[in-house]
Amino acid sequence: MGQILKPIKWTSYVQKVNDSVANLVFKATIDKGWHLYGQDIPPGGPIPTKFTIEKGKEFILIGHVHPTIPPHEKYDSTFEMKIKSFDNSATFVQSIKVLSPTKFTIQATVEFMGCNDKTCITPQEEEFTFTIDGSQYKTSKPSTLSMDTTKTIASSHTKDSSISSQSQTFVKTSSPNKNASIEVVRPKRSIWGIILEAILWGLLALLTPCIFPMIPMTVSFFLKNNQGNKLRARFNATFYGISIVALYTVPIALLIGITYFVGGEAVTADIFNWLSTHWLPNIIFFLIFFIFALSFFGAFEIVLPSWLINRADQKADQGGLLGTFFMALVLVLVSFSCTGPIVGTIIVKSLQGDIWEPIITILAFSIAFAMPFSLFAYFPQWLEKLPKSGGWMNVFKVTLGFVELALGLKFLSVADQVYHWHILDREIYLAIWIVLFSLLGLYYLGAYRFKDDDPRDHISIGRLMLAIITFSFVIYLFPGMWGAPLKALSGYLPPQQTLDFDLQRIVQDEIQLSSLNNTSNTSNKNDLATLCEKPKYEDILPPLPHGLKGYHDLDQALRCSKKLLKPVFVDFTGHGCVNCREMEARVWSHPEVLKRLKENFIICALYVDDKTELPENEWVKSTYDGKWKKTIGKKFADLQVSRYNINAQPYYVILDTAGKDLVQPKAYDLNVDNFIRFLDNAKNEFDKRVKK
Repeated sequence: MGQILKPIKWTSYVQKVNDSVANLVFKATIDKGWHLYGQDIPPGGPIPTKFTIEKGKEFILIGHVHPTIPPHEKYDSTFEMKIKSFDNSATFVQSIKVLSPTKFTIQATVEFMGCNDKTCITPQEEEFTFTIDGSQYKTSKPSTLSMDTTKTIASSHTKDSSISSQSQTFVKTSSPNKNASIEVVRPKRSIWGIILEAILWGLLALLTPCIFPMIPMTVSFFLKNNQGNKLRARFNATFYGISIVALYTVPIALLIGITYFVGGEAVTADIFNWLSTHWLPNIIFFLIFFIFALSFFGAFEIVLPSWLINRADQKADQGGLLGTFFMALVLVLVSFSCTGPIVGTIIVKSLQGDIWEPIITILAFSIAFAMPFSLFAYFPQWLEKLPKSGGWMNVFKVTLGFVELALGLKFLSVADQVYHWHILDREIYLAIWIVLFSLLGLYYLGAYRFKDDDPRDHISIGRLMLAIITFSFVIYLFPGMWGAPLKALSGYLPPQQTLDFDLQRIVQDEIQLSSLNNTSNTSNKNDLATLCEKPKYEDILPPLPHGLKGYHDLDQALRCSKKLLKPVFVDFTGHGCVNCREMEARVWSHPEVLKRLKENFIICALYVDDKTELPENEWVKSTYDGKWKKTIGKKFADLQVSRYNINAQPYYVILDTAGKDLVQPKAYDLNVDNFIRFLDNAKNEFDKRVKK
């Protein structure tokens, strides 16, 4: 027999914040090697941690339950998404406004799931009771909430070794009419990745036709106006570069700074969260990228008012440092038709991160953009090595247009996924990308040209190489239309489960059909509904992997077992079980394992974390805790715990027609030979019992 795993243990207490606000504190202690999933898990991922607090007249909730330090985030190849989780310990807080001067209790529940490298526990529930002595607080009616700021409890946990002082979250509440929305700092992305991407965009901007010809012109101006004084020329060129950096960076920093100091960190973060998740800004961002792409294609130019440029140009004629600054302003204004879309691109992308990312991004971009102007003033001989201006710059500009369209599609995809519009599922998204990059490849080959392109009677070697690279990328995309994971692009594409046409699944169904047609113990039909009975929950729960056919209800599987004289292979699994998916991908997929599962067993996958409500006549009362189990998941989780005294998944059991164990159940094990022996031993034991 197994054992009940309790790798995550909970404690709770009440913390007084001020004369009217209290914190309900939930603390999880996590065993070494285990982790607790966060609250914010994308659709299709594991089960998130979820708190439920019963409402009462004695208090009102301020915001939502939030962790005092953010979970760490890493990419999970099984779910093909980034997943947040906690290690060692996690502390969650719910702030409340006390309204009653009497003593009262608050009931709360947390539903959670934990995993380690080998197994996952069944989703668990923990109940809490908080006792609040209202006489210790100054109570008031809800309409008279003060503007008090809820203090963080993070400081009270600094003695906890698992909490770093550098990662504590200082939580503030916004104005009461916004229900005191509380925001938690998100995990940081790689700062070097952000800087590198911004530098790359800055260098690419230099190659556009609006800017590239201005490099030798600007440097020559400094050298000619400071003849005989190279030091002064270099100083002016350096100040010119610094001015460019300031003109790009300071406005963005001021805008963010104003929202931060006026509204506080929570308000600024709320704005950024809204920008990155709500459908409206994501659609606006997509339209911005679309407009930028059209401008790169030459449909129109995005220019600033001429009076603004002329006035800056007049100031530049004054000379001195002030004149140099206005020369930089003229460059920024005149080149806006080329840099505007690029700057807009990197700012919009940086809004998907933390509040400081746009400042760092634009700073890195502007430094990379301005540096050549200063470097060429220091080393004017380098100017002779620059390529001449020409049609290649418009080719580069058009290329950026196609890239803008491809990147902008990501924002439309975010809105589509969050609101379940199913307009831009994976195959539609890939089809658009295939068309875009095919058109780019044809453009390189000279199949068509835009109005600003030079006429050509041949293509250069460079364009031929670009065409080869582009069409190679298109060929790489094609298998994704039929189910290939395309892992290199997983961060840009919609999830795999949005794919409607999965060739792999179709092939597996055909293999299953052939296998069942050749199986001596079955009829010449391949449908379980014909062989035994129609599987329950098949419209609710996902199909079995690798084209396997089976049931999601043990009673049905046992009835089919008696009819076909096959043992029942029971798979205690879960939607959020990472290790279950790994077993299916690395062990079940082995030809010898798959052959045995198809031919020798009735497969029954029992999802212990499914939330589907059962009709009342299917409720079961637990023999383990005496509670009624009213969902599919809780019913089968209780079956596993009550019968096998274990709550971890994956967990494999093989039963005879009477529902008795044939062999010792098996847990997570990636050794294929061990799994084959497990199946063979069960089949041999079943055959012995049948003969008796």
